[in-house]
Amino acid sequence: MTAPALGLDDVRSRTFPFPRRHFISALDLDRVQIGELLDLADVFVALNRQKAKKLDLLKGRTMMNLFFENSTRTQSSFELAGKRLGADVVNMSPRSSSMSKGETLIDTAVTLNAMRPDLLVVRHSSSGAASLLSQKVDCSVINAGDGQHEHPTQALLDALSMRRALGDIAGRTVAICGDVLHSRVARSNVLLLQALGAHVRLVGPPTLMPAQVARWGCEVCHDMREGVSGADVVMMLRLQLERMTGALVPSTREYFRFYGLDREKLARAAPDVKVMHPGPMNRGVEIDSDIADDPEISLIQDQVEMGVAVRMAVLATLAARLDNV
Repeated sequence: MTAPALGLDDVRSRTFPFPRRHFISALDLDRVQIGELLDLADVFVALNRQKAKKLDLLKGRTMMNLFFENSTRTQSSFELAGKRLGADVVNMSPRSSSMSKGETLIDTAVTLNAMRPDLLVVRHSSSGAASLLSQKVDCSVINAGDGQHEHPTQALLDALSMRRALGDIAGRTVAICGDVLHSRVARSNVLLLQALGAHVRLVGPPTLMPAQVARWGCEVCHDMREGVSGADVVMMLRLQLERMTGALVPSTREYFRFYGLDREKLARAAPDVKVMHPGPMNRGVEIDSDIADDPEISLIQDQVEMGVAVRMAVLATLAARLDNV
């Protein structure tokens, strides 16, 4: 028997106000709030699998995507999420705007604020940019990645993928492997997964670990085989060569030999292990294609689907908070 289609009233009855005005960090949410957001995102997963996917939940609201860095996956995901909820979505291109002519970030914030958006999604190469903007505008700001700081909606979608695949995340071992030093995804995932009760293990060469990694409260391994041993989830990170100022790895070929995920290394993980990657992937550098494309193991395509649902949940709850102000 086919389940009845979800409608606007169904979704509205399950939507709640976001706990804060802005979503800048995974620290903005506690364990209960994370669970509530993931539950709402599950509703949107079901909605997105229907033929009729669009709701008027955000009708009359204006959402701006302000991406100072290229990001096909994240920007498209937010745009699709906003449009499916009925918002008016505007994509700004700072590289071809006044920013390229010397305008400061604060000048841009003042200009955007005068346009009266309701939701502002920001990606920037500088850590703290989203937080700075949130202090200068009247709308709600969502951090879509700021420098090497955080990417909280990515951590939420990763948690949703894990929960749907494995059930409760509490007590699970998650190995986050690779270029931890430059990864905002790693930082947000550590905070959010620890809040959910997971055991987080960071795996990678010493040159790609943050100087203060001991303060993160995670187990740290520099041997890949040891790092993935017994792991329920192995999350590979992109080797961010564009952010490296020195020779932090000898070569991509050597990197794959020691830290790339292949069948031999993965065999040491838990029997029901799942593999993740925030994308875009460097095949043959961080992960073997044989693993990335294996539907029994890989959650990589699932992560893409969960991204739209999670961002719909974040947008809907932030808009609900604006309704209550």
